[in-house]
Amino acid sequence: MTDRADDQSRVATTPLAEPPGADRSKTRIQAKNEAKILDAAQEVFAERGFTGATVDQIAAKAGMSKPNLLYYFRRKSDLYVAALRRTLDVWLEPFEELDPDGDPETELSRYISRKVEFSRVNPLASRVFANEMLQGAPMLGDYLAGDLRDLVNRKAKVIRQWTKQGKLGPVDPYHLVFLIWAATQHYADFAPQAAAVMGLDRLTEKDFRAIDDSLCKIILQGILPRDGDKGA
Repeated sequence: MTDRADDQSRVATTPLAEPPGADRSKTRIQAKNEAKILDAAQEVFAERGFTGATVDQIAAKAGMSKPNLLYYFRRKSDLYVAALRRTLDVWLEPFEELDPDGDPETELSRYISRKVEFSRVNPLASRVFANEMLQGAPMLGDYLAGDLRDLVNRKAKVIRQWTKQGKLGPVDPYHLVFLIWAATQHYADFAPQAAAVMGLDRLTEKDFRAIDDSLCKIILQGILPRDGDKGA
């Protein structure tokens, strides 16, 4: 099986829909093996990128034979799409949960906190996603312009509603969302830089709690209404 030639011809056409190989009736063992494969794929893609990674490397990392891996995912591109999809599902679940009837400080603080935690516990997922963006989003282009755009548009309406109600100061909802994404993922993608600048060997769980607190204060104090903004 030729990983690179076969996969590169499919990069632009592989849809970001149900993860390849997914089966709603799969057994616990099948689900466990898929998770193990995707964990291994994420590590290899983070280290080598899509082009440099091979199915053999991913199988070895997962501790299984290549034929066994191919039972779950037929091509390297299927693995790549599934790894990206899993990351996006985790990242976007708390964004989807923003409650239009909730208090914006509470809702946005919760979202920021969960994004910071994702950066702490799974920085490799952010690295794979960032590499995909740096390549021009060949796999995710349709998804970004479709499902993701629709979700952000819906949540932009929520943010505008909060502003009209005087619960937020004037803010462009899209740039607020981009700011949250960039600020939280910075600590996954650039952790060594952050640690070095702050004089640390590495970022610890305690450091991430401080990051969470700081980002909530910086972002929200900049958009929560002042006295003159209420009712604007």
